[in-house]
Amino acid sequence: MTLPVALQLFSVRDTFEKDPMGTLKQVKEIGYDGVEFAGLFGNDPKALRAELDTLGLRAISAHVPFKELCEDIDTVITNYKILGCDYIVIPWLDAKKSLTAETLPETIESVKKIGKALKDAGFTLLYHNHNFEFEKLDGEYILDILYNKVDPSLLQTELDTCWVNVGGEDPTQYILKYSSRSPVVHLKDFVGGGKEGLFELIGDETAKMEKKKEEFDFRPVGYGVQNFPSILDAAVKAGAKWVVVEQDRSTERAPLEAVKMSKEYLATLGW
Repeated sequence: MTLPVALQLFSVRDTFEKDPMGTLKQVKEIGYDGVEFAGLFGNDPKALRAELDTLGLRAISAHVPFKELCEDIDTVITNYKILGCDYIVIPWLDAKKSLTAETLPETIESVKKIGKALKDAGFTLLYHNHNFEFEKLDGEYILDILYNKVDPSLLQTELDTCWVNVGGEDPTQYILKYSSRSPVVHLKDFVGGGKEGLFELIGDETAKMEKKKEEFDFRPVGYGVQNFPSILDAAVKAGAKWVVVEQDRSTERAPLEAVKMSKEYLATLGW
């Protein structure tokens, strides 16, 4: 059994911002079944939906900043209802502001409220982890606390397999741990183990852009250290509905070439 494969458009964000319709066409030509949005860049949701329908691409989900979900959820619901998304995803939470022992309880209550509003509107809320949620509070991973404290009807997982690995856990086992709560799984590959420059893409201004070859960097799916046959098998067993390719940054080739390599690798596995 295989699952449909979507592309997280953050992977090709510069191209999408300049030419959204052309980028969607190329994504379809590469062979992806759907897309996950990471911002609309001022584009009309109705126009994007028309193009998606013409191409035969599904908009399965969208990453929406936590602040936006807290402050303007009605607009989020309106826009992504037009696009036909099933899932709205919190892409990350600020570890220093939202995930400390003092702030986590308030964050959890906010997540519950967002999850309820989205559920009432016909969406499912997901959380997309990084590795900093694998810090422990009172002996328990912050990520597990979040999922244990919020009912599954209000919050499901979007486990990012790269960050699970960097966080020190086996992605296969973590997907299976959240069986029946993992409708969307992120496929992401990497090399190296250095920790510099991991989070500049989500606003960590102290992270360094300069990297040595032995340090951490992203790669197309199948070109790094991840065991994707095992990960994909776990996604199926866990009841996932979609897998999503994401490459945060492509340093060795154009982003569209990188996501094409990812899809071609998955095809060699029968996906």
